[in-house]
Amino acid sequence: MTTRRSALLTSIVVVGCATFVLSAQEPRHTASAAGSYTAPRNAFGQPDFEGVWTNNSLTPLQRPAAWADKATLTDAELKQVQAATRQLEEKGDALFGDELISDVLAGKKESESHDTETGNYNSFWLPNRHVDNRTSLIIDPPNGRIPALTPEARARQAARAEYVRLHPSDGPESRGLTERCISFGVPSFIAAYSSVYQVVQSPGSVVFMMETIHDARVIALDGSAHVSDAIHQWKGDSRGHWEGDTLVVDSQGFSPKANAFGSSSGLHLVERFTRVAEDTLQYDATLSDPTAWARPWTVRINFKRTNEPLLEYACHEGNTGMFGILAGARKLEAEQAPQR
Repeated sequence: MTTRRSALLTSIVVVGCATFVLSAQEPRHTASAAGSYTAPRNAFGQPDFEGVWTNNSLTPLQRPAAWADKATLTDAELKQVQAATRQLEEKGDALFGDELISDVLAGKKESESHDTETGNYNSFWLPNRHVDNRTSLIIDPPNGRIPALTPEARARQAARAEYVRLHPSDGPESRGLTERCISFGVPSFIAAYSSVYQVVQSPGSVVFMMETIHDARVIALDGSAHVSDAIHQWKGDSRGHWEGDTLVVDSQGFSPKANAFGSSSGLHLVERFTRVAEDTLQYDATLSDPTAWARPWTVRINFKRTNEPLLEYACHEGNTGMFGILAGARKLEAEQAPQR
């Protein structure tokens, strides 16, 4: 049950960030190319992707500055990271995003919550991690970093930050998409927090069911054109086709409110899914948006097969935090009204 502990908390707490916690296993390399492996075929003659896949990768999205000149770690270096990680995990709170890696590289000996307001639940609830020697999920640019934002994107971010500063809790619309139980977004690079996907295939479409907010992407394989550019959607408009054993998914028409890493409605996402081993589904995602980044960039994640089912993600049903946030904001306004 260890691999699914994070999902058990979803009826209690919604956390919109990735977790990177190392398991106690020995370092191992994961497949990055199909090589001699041939994916099995389903009843329709397609490469068989059906089943449940999970992203519990250790690897941070962007390469830390301390590893700037390293695309991969040696096994000896990775063992050192493992030892430091186990020490941080023994007594501390859960560490999310790149917090664990940053604490290890900073030489910290004891885990402290990075959430100074409420703290985190402890690391017991985090699943075991899939370990490889890569220093970033980003494989292009070669420096393993998200390209620089354009002036236009920086202006969008500044405007959004100012709005949130002035209107932090005017209504649900002031809060984030995950907090509102709308979507964790596409693409999602979150690891180890209910990062579980069930794939269902048919001759004319493929569906990716996401455990987070029980979201579903229905991707047409019938050769149909994208919908009008005037129609914007949270997950974009996706069309797929097969290139040999690789499923290529082209998505556009994203809502500007989706805002993936600074993107706009001009986001163009190309995803490539290739089964490179019995238990590994290689996922490459290339993001381009001339209004957001100086150049396109590509992420590679190796999804691992699991025999466990998707669990219920009780988001709206248990989202009492939203009531508390808005009620608290109204109470503060009432208290401050005489001063104004």
